[in-house]
Amino acid sequence: MRPSILKLLNPDIIVEMLEMACRLEDWDKMLNTAGILYNFAQCIYEERQYHKAKGLPVPLVDTQRPLVYYFGFSHLMQGIAYQKQQKYDEAKETIYRYAELGWMEELGGEGEEIAEEFRYLARANLYIVEILSGRMEFLEGYTQFLQDNPEELLPGLGTIVQAAVNYRLDVDDLLHRFAEQSAGFGDYEDADNLSHYFSYCYHLALYHRRAGRLQEGLDWTMQSLRLAHQSKHDGNFKRCLALFEALREGMTDEQAGGYHGLLQECLGQIV
Repeated sequence: MRPSILKLLNPDIIVEMLEMACRLEDWDKMLNTAGILYNFAQCIYEERQYHKAKGLPVPLVDTQRPLVYYFGFSHLMQGIAYQKQQKYDEAKETIYRYAELGWMEELGGEGEEIAEEFRYLARANLYIVEILSGRMEFLEGYTQFLQDNPEELLPGLGTIVQAAVNYRLDVDDLLHRFAEQSAGFGDYEDADNLSHYFSYCYHLALYHRRAGRLQEGLDWTMQSLRLAHQSKHDGNFKRCLALFEALREGMTDEQAGGYHGLLQECLGQIV
């Protein structure tokens, strides 16, 4: 994309497009859109540096946030997309890019704070990628990180349970350690945390199924179904239905009633 076109873009609209693509789990679109945002930031930064070097007035660009944010956010979203595609090496490469944004000149106070926020996110997300790629030697350090940073506990436990399912690990003791804090996960209402909570519940259902705890698996599958229905995510709803059918031999009367009640609610909305 030519610099003349890039400079006409509104980066804050691109940020919104990236957030929407993430909610829709359109990872290829995220990668493409993140590349556009990065190219915008790079174009504006190079133009500023050129004008400074020539002693010319620096062109002003009207953005809601400092330029460093768009660099960091473009790499952050690329890393998330690669992680979801299980391209963990590529995800780590992008994490390293937003782990240190101090190379930018004249960040200023707000820019320094933004760079520090991305440095923190990089630390958290690097743990996630290492755990998901099977490097369990990072589990103890990640557990301590979650204890020190409880705001990361929901995506963190979701990551650990997903890895436990993928690599057939026993994490019962770890789940018990965080039982009190995780009991409040259902209180979240914002879209990002609801997405993390769905992943946590779904993988917890798979984890209990693998351990032979069918009723626990059914309970978490029901919770996953409710969340998928609430978010109107048809793909997740279908995955949960398939899992429920695989577990239904251990279903109690109470679970059967809850299941049929949810299906009736879905049918009522369709009608």
